[in-house]
Amino acid sequence: MATLRERKSYREQILGALYEAIEGNRLLGMTGTRLAQDLDIPEQDLAAACTYLAGEGLITVDWEPGNIPAMVTLTHQGIRLMEAEEEKRG
Repeated sequence: MATLRERKSYREQILGALYEAIEGNRLLGMTGTRLAQDLDIPEQDLAAACTYLAGEGLITVDWEPGNIPAMVTLTHQGIRLMEAEEEKRG
């Protein structure tokens, strides 16, 4: 099981990867397989992070059997959060 620091890092990485991938187009997303590979996140931790982020209303997830994220997309709220983070960084 991932530590709290790892779990937070996974969530941030997922949001960042989605934001970068969609380039402002909310209709685009990423497969769970691609997220896991690109970010090197264990499957179980990816599912937990996606469940958390979906619960916060930041992403939507289409699930495959076995609790595996099939497609992950940012919500409007998720995009707004990432835009605010981008503005903070300048």
